[in-house]
Amino acid sequence: METKLQLHGFNNLTKSLSFNIYDICYAQTEEQREAYIDYIDEMYNAERLTQILTDVVKIIGANVLNIARQDYEPHGASVTMLIAEHELTDGEANNEESPGPLPDTIVAHLDKSHVTVHTYPESHPHDGVSTFRADIDVSTCGLISPLKVLNYLIHSFDSDVVTVDYRVRGFTRDVDGTKHYIDHDINSIQNYLTEDTQNAYQMIDVNVYQENLFHTKMMLKNFKLDNYVFGVNASDLDPEEAQSIEDRLRREMLEIFYSRNVE
Repeated sequence: METKLQLHGFNNLTKSLSFNIYDICYAQTEEQREAYIDYIDEMYNAERLTQILTDVVKIIGANVLNIARQDYEPHGASVTMLIAEHELTDGEANNEESPGPLPDTIVAHLDKSHVTVHTYPESHPHDGVSTFRADIDVSTCGLISPLKVLNYLIHSFDSDVVTVDYRVRGFTRDVDGTKHYIDHDINSIQNYLTEDTQNAYQMIDVNVYQENLFHTKMMLKNFKLDNYVFGVNASDLDPEEAQSIEDRLRREMLEIFYSRNVE
């Protein structure tokens, strides 16, 4: 849309960002697997996740109305925030298809919505691969897009594989009564990522433009085994064993990236 919409009343569109990150690790022994899960639980406990979501709320310029958070036994945590702010004017809106800045440079507001995060640590003794997933939802009403928090979220987690879904739901009316089912141009979620992030990840899009559905998959390009083995140094491994571990880790990443098992 080349010109700004002149709306009749409140902007009733709901814009939802669903963001999944996966951190992959190799932990060979039961002791190492337990240590990795304990590390993840400590690194991404409810308190830390609350801080991350608080930063997200600052980026989109909202006020926190309510926080519900919980650490689970034996693993995992959840945080939900209800948020609200005043309606943006057309002059304040920032729906440009460009990367969003980090918290120290953002100025924005939104009307009302919520942000949530749930964590899912997972491991299996069969091949020593453990996977941590964080599931984050940012849903906003009004003129801004939650895609502006994408860069911050990617930089807040050790993201080996990322899947992002963005959907605009509902409709709003202009002053003539015409319905509008989206209020900003969008070609790809990738355009909301900084250049360094785009260069760091292999990415593919699966978009349904006529339904205002956008989906992007991301997989880290640079693979260093030392970043994936837990409790040992890659240099101490036998070369044949190191190659076997790398093959298993790469297979895990590919299966998550393509959402199918690799035979």
